[in-house]
Amino acid sequence: MSVKVDYYETLGVAKTCDDKTLKAAFRKLAMQFHPDKNPGDSAAEHRFKEIGEAYEVLKDPQKRAAYDRFGHAAFQNGGGAGGFRGDFSSSMADIFDDIFGEMMGGRGGQGRRGAGGQQSGRERGSDLRYNMEIGLDEAFAGKTAEISVPTTIQCDVCNGTGAKAGTAPKACPTCGGIGRVRAAQGFFSIERTCPTCQGRGEIIADPCGKCGGDGRLPEERNLSVNIPAGIEDGTRIRLAGEGEAGLRGGPAGDLYIFLSVRPHEFFQRDGADLFCKVPVSMTTAALGGTFEVTTLDGAKSRVKVPEGTQSGKQFRVKGRGMPVLRSNQTGDLFIQISIETPQNLSRRQRELLEEFEEISSSENSPQSTGFFSRMKDFFEGLSE
Repeated sequence: MSVKVDYYETLGVAKTCDDKTLKAAFRKLAMQFHPDKNPGDSAAEHRFKEIGEAYEVLKDPQKRAAYDRFGHAAFQNGGGAGGFRGDFSSSMADIFDDIFGEMMGGRGGQGRRGAGGQQSGRERGSDLRYNMEIGLDEAFAGKTAEISVPTTIQCDVCNGTGAKAGTAPKACPTCGGIGRVRAAQGFFSIERTCPTCQGRGEIIADPCGKCGGDGRLPEERNLSVNIPAGIEDGTRIRLAGEGEAGLRGGPAGDLYIFLSVRPHEFFQRDGADLFCKVPVSMTTAALGGTFEVTTLDGAKSRVKVPEGTQSGKQFRVKGRGMPVLRSNQTGDLFIQISIETPQNLSRRQRELLEEFEEISSSENSPQSTGFFSRMKDFFEGLSE
């Protein structure tokens, strides 16, 4: 059983090499061991196949990641590089399409194949992205937003064909309407995008005067976007067919709305729940009391503060959070208490607080008393 050589060693590159270095190494070795330069040399042919197999795996990010982790075992039992076990010429075609492309006169975009493998000349329009920022109150209630998107639309003169009125696109004379051309190199047959029609399979001899043969025109479109209640930050909304018009009558792309929700001055969101920190006076926390908060929907909620409430205590207001997207459920509102220490005391206020301090006992401040007592016992225990 033959032992496979490490792919990186085969190409003479480091495991950390970038794509540019990888491609350069492959090209150099492929030129050196190409069968046309080594006729009748079976060793050179075998080396040439090893080089091609290594590059086929390492040029693909997913295959390379699998190889880096599992080695050759990643492609056993039909795992990935097995395509080299069958028709070698077919497997290598894509590689040399990338490396020796200049032999066919440069690159071009590929069209879409129609019935019978023919090129239709029509290309799908590009997808568009629109970034939208909304407030938390708008995410709570939902809204219909009006946006203006720069895009392209189908030409109304040629109806998207790109050809002048009364004429039509013709099959490309170079490729015969296929959009691809072939060239033989030794025992290899390399297929390339047709340089004449750029892979579309057809040419326009007399282009439309309005769109110049593209079949589409630039335009700024006004659209209405429905923002559902409860939508979250980072949500992507897809509007099918609202992207750029396709080239020469091809289908339109899609428009993607990327939503971000601005931070709110009073509320923080965690899923469907809302959190709000409310400062209360020391006396309210000590004696008890109530306060009123306004929720995102404008309603008023009264919160009761029990006697002796500590800072950080949370109170739950059920059903006053965010609506859950596409459901009848609603989150809760959590009020967190922050006790405010009095400032700018008058003489009389200071006297009263000093008097209160004098008559206070450990029962009035059990947390602080207990903390310092435990700390004292802890360090005294260490010194014994």
